[in-house]
Amino acid sequence: MNIPKLSFTILPDLFAICKLAARENLPSWAFRGGFSSVTQTPEELSIVCPQNLVPAGVEATKGWKSLKIEAKLDFEMVGIVSSITSSMAEAGISIFAVSTFNTDYFFIKEEDLGSGVAALRKAGHEVR
Repeated sequence: MNIPKLSFTILPDLFAICKLAARENLPSWAFRGGFSSVTQTPEELSIVCPQNLVPAGVEATKGWKSLKIEAKLDFEMVGIVSSITSSMAEAGISIFAVSTFNTDYFFIKEEDLGSGVAALRKAGHEVR
């Protein structure tokens, strides 16, 4: 598998990964930051957004930093997510990934950021 060397940017916010009831209305607080991601399934409504936007009482895991791939990724590219998750797994780092039409975002706990950046650089990637 020939994975191109990628450039990552660390987003400035700390993020939360939230879980709401499956049929709950989309809350307006989730869309007030620069990045948010919403996924609805029959079982749950998941929201990723800056943690300072999450109201008290919402089930959430906080303290996540995001690494954004600074490239528009073609759908024909194979192995990008696998390459990144393998590098993080080798370093013992748990991740949460969000893919958009254009690119991918990888969320790692704030305390693992240094080790995560080191793992990406070891794999030949650039992190700014």
